[in-house]
Amino acid sequence: MTDNNSQSRFSFSLNATDGKARTGVISTPRGDIRTPAFMPVGTAATVKAMMPESVRKTGADILLGNTYHLMLRPTAERIARLGGLHKFMNWERPILTDSGGFQVMSLSELRKLTEEGVTFRSHIDGSKHVLTPERSMEIQKLLGSDIVMCFDECPALPADRKRIAESMRLSMRWADRSREAFGDRPGHALFGIMQGGLEQDFREESAKALREIDFHGYAIGGLAVGEGQEAMFSVLDYAPDMLPEDKPRYLMGVGKPDDIVGAVKRGVDMMDCVLPSRSGRTGQAWTRRGSINIKNARHADDPRPLDENCTCPACSNYSRAYLHHVFRSQEMISGMLLTWHNLHYFQEIMSQMRDAISAGNFDHWEQEFHAQRAQGDIAPI
Repeated sequence: MTDNNSQSRFSFSLNATDGKARTGVISTPRGDIRTPAFMPVGTAATVKAMMPESVRKTGADILLGNTYHLMLRPTAERIARLGGLHKFMNWERPILTDSGGFQVMSLSELRKLTEEGVTFRSHIDGSKHVLTPERSMEIQKLLGSDIVMCFDECPALPADRKRIAESMRLSMRWADRSREAFGDRPGHALFGIMQGGLEQDFREESAKALREIDFHGYAIGGLAVGEGQEAMFSVLDYAPDMLPEDKPRYLMGVGKPDDIVGAVKRGVDMMDCVLPSRSGRTGQAWTRRGSINIKNARHADDPRPLDENCTCPACSNYSRAYLHHVFRSQEMISGMLLTWHNLHYFQEIMSQMRDAISAGNFDHWEQEFHAQRAQGDIAPI
């Protein structure tokens, strides 16, 4: 499916490895994606509290959009009439759209699951919708996504083996239908999604089915759904190795900084999470020394930046005291500055990991990363 000799097509080049950690480049007609890559989440065609050009300045090469939310409002058909998602949201670089399966499971009402697909009612207005592998592919094509995700079913954990097996096998049948419906679209990629919960034999069965279908890339789904970091890492100790070495590996919905580092250490190339922007809107800043709750009274008279080594606008131009004040005052600039800082920090982690893998000193970098976080936020003198 991949043509590495044409710039009009999707390709992946693996440039260096250090242990299981990998760094490379995903090439698309809309630009290169440096891996390991963190994708900010633009659920409803916007990364909340950020302008697109500001997101790019943080170092992001690609954004994630959400099929479920966009199909409900403003609808994929309307976006297509207006020139596609890139033009609609003023982001000309690559966009990955998820299939909508997770949101149907977690947000929609009166969900009915069949072999054909899922019938559900919108969480917005109660309207009835049907989402199938074919409809998911149609929506993502209307949006103009550069990377399209297969439609899958993702059960919440914990779940018994019977439920996980049934769900995984249904997702594999849907993956086959998604591949057929996707067709041949030069310049666009389709990723399969491995399922199987915490069960290694089901993960292997899922990976085998996906490899036989053949995709441009492969996602590890069904994690970060309540199982905890230890259980997630236990799956990541083997799951990436089950997927082709010459294709990108994407861990969906992850996560906190130490989750991201642990995933890259185990061979993951791509991740996404709402955490940086959601945390920014709720007064939480992520730094190399851990998280800071800016609403705490201890910051009211603190003239220091969030992180003296950070070059983002929040740290370069504003004090903790100011950020505390505008958050307490419910000013919009609070979410804007804290989100910018968080996205900058997450992209800084990715850049540092790419450099460390290329230099062959990822283990040393990881040790320093954890040592700094263990120090915690240093109180003012």
